[in-house]
Amino acid sequence: MFEALDPRLALAVLAVGAYLIGSLSFAVIVSRLFGLADPRTYGSGNPGATNVLRSGNKAAAILTLVFDALKAYIPVVVGAHLGLDTLQLTVVGLGAFLGHLWPIFFKFEGGKGVATAAGALLGFSGALGGAVLLVWIVMAAVFRYSSLAALTASLAAPVLQVWMMGVNAQTYGVVAMSALLIWRHEANIRKLLAGEESKLGQKAAPKA
Repeated sequence: MFEALDPRLALAVLAVGAYLIGSLSFAVIVSRLFGLADPRTYGSGNPGATNVLRSGNKAAAILTLVFDALKAYIPVVVGAHLGLDTLQLTVVGLGAFLGHLWPIFFKFEGGKGVATAAGALLGFSGALGGAVLLVWIVMAAVFRYSSLAALTASLAAPVLQVWMMGVNAQTYGVVAMSALLIWRHEANIRKLLAGEESKLGQKAAPKA
């Protein structure tokens, strides 16, 4: 179907579709399916996998992580199969990422976008996404702070992208996602500096 469309229309359809898929807040959806409390009501209040883990249900957290990544990965891969160029794929990935941050189905109150950004990067390049994920895993394993791991991976992503692929249209998309990720972690940065940040797996209290 898309092959018969004007390339600009195909891009618009995919980008809007990616935004709508990105707007599915799987932290909330999975929590409801598991009979858990809404993740926006406890811990950091962030609808993401790390906060779902604070409920104590690892299966729900893993499913949230996987689906939040897939909602960016799948549109990018579909776009690649349809022959979209680097700039167009970047727009599609950004569409899903922005949907997660500002979901139309959840009053534009979304998560921080770590898993969704990872999914987009894996869609852009398996090597790039894998390298950034490795940075996250090492930092999380050593320091046990998901936010610190996310911030480090966000800083590493543009550097790795330029090192592996050179400066291209995708670079600007990766920089934009990294900047937004860091901005969304503003409260976490303050807590890290104050020594008040929760560690991975730590049970959460109800949100104040």
